Amino acid sequence: MYQKHIESIFSVGRRGPDEPRTFLLLQGPHGPFFDRLGKQLRAAGATVWRAGFNAGDEFFWSDKARYIRHAGPIQTWPEHLERIIAERGITDIVLYGDVRPAHAAARAAARLHGLTLHVVEEGYLRPYWVTYERGGSNGHSRLMQIDLPEMQDALKDVDDETLRPPARWGDVNQHKFYGAFYHFLVLVANRKYPGYRSHREISVMEEFHLQLRKLLLSPLFMIQSWIESRRIRRGGFPYHLVLMQLEHDSSFRAHSSYDRMKEFTDECLTEFARSAAQHHHMVFKAHPLEDGRSRNRRNIFAKAAELGISDRVHYLRGGKLAQLLSQARAAITVNSTAAQQALWRGLPVKVMGRGVYDKPELVSPQSIGEFIKNPQPPSSRAYRTYRSYLLHTSQIPGGFYAARSRAPALRHIVDMMLAPADPYEALADGCAAHRQQLADQLV
Repeated sequence: MYQKHIESIFSVGRRGPDEPRTFLLLQGPHGPFFDRLGKQLRAAGATVWRAGFNAGDEFFWSDKARYIRHAGPIQTWPEHLERIIAERGITDIVLYGDVRPAHAAARAAARLHGLTLHVVEEGYLRPYWVTYERGGSNGHSRLMQIDLPEMQDALKDVDDETLRPPARWGDVNQHKFYGAFYHFLVLVANRKYPGYRSHREISVMEEFHLQLRKLLLSPLFMIQSWIESRRIRRGGFPYHLVLMQLEHDSSFRAHSSYDRMKEFTDECLTEFARSAAQHHHMVFKAHPLEDGRSRNRRNIFAKAAELGISDRVHYLRGGKLAQLLSQARAAITVNSTAAQQALWRGLPVKVMGRGVYDKPELVSPQSIGEFIKNPQPPSSRAYRTYRSYLLHTSQIPGGFYAARSRAPALRHIVDMMLAPADPYEALADGCAAHRQQLADQLV
């Protein structure tokens, strides 16, 4: 059953190992990851082009002879992409995320022309993994079409020992640095790209100011976070943990019904005021890269005051997620990958959007009000199956930003891109041999 289902899903874009390949890389993670990826693909015999949309893209690409500048507005990109595909004989397109306008157009073009679409993303099992898929990620991932029984069937002949991640990659500071430097380049060196407009709602200058403000106020935020974390740890009250995301995050915008984070937090607070026991509290955990543009803290406490529950609501800018999860009663999110850590701990999880872990055996089918009253826990056996399936398919140990995390990720992702089969199809075919290599490295 699983084999036939997988074959039906992966019937488009499968290429033989000896076919000539011409890759087009679009926007990647901030920093040198895509440049290193391009070098590895060229070393493997492929032709590699890079299309860039701003000075940050161009700076982080070393092969200037195979760099294609898109200087016009995003509305002209689909037509430009069609010319690139035809003139350069593109067989494969590589993206970081698949919903920003330039990448959504590429996803449509790949489907139209039967090209292989490679998508890299932050790990579904963060923080020690990156994700590699074909066709789409998050709400467009093929994981959305594979149920738990099919995963279990695929794993029947696989050693089920859980692969362990390294103790530490150290990617966060590098992520912040490359992000700041990338936007600095867009701010001061973008004259060759007169048509460029960020896919986000605020300007690059506004984003730079927000990041600068966050940097200058970080000592104060750290003190506030420490005080609030201590208050929660020592308060002795049961609490529901709300795992927040960036309002401009692609998963939040593209794979949920919410346009603003305030809509989500207002719904959580309203149902909490209506349904929770009087001694229960609600803790909102901000995303580590939150910069204040959405005014989440102000909006949360304004709504809490309106509902008369201010003394039972908490907001944390920082703090260790593991410590919060270890004492939480349940977790609520739109579709944050952080919910996987809650599932790993056996916590009940309520998902308000669409996510790759949104399986009936894992997340609660209850309404949010019923969930707050009496949250249903996940099946621990089902989550072990789900996690094992991801670790034997799309999850690669490593990261995009720090040199020591890029190396192991690149070591495996290039072979997976050149392989004829998608990682999920590879497991169905019994060809997931690279998983044993990972096990040897990580144990």
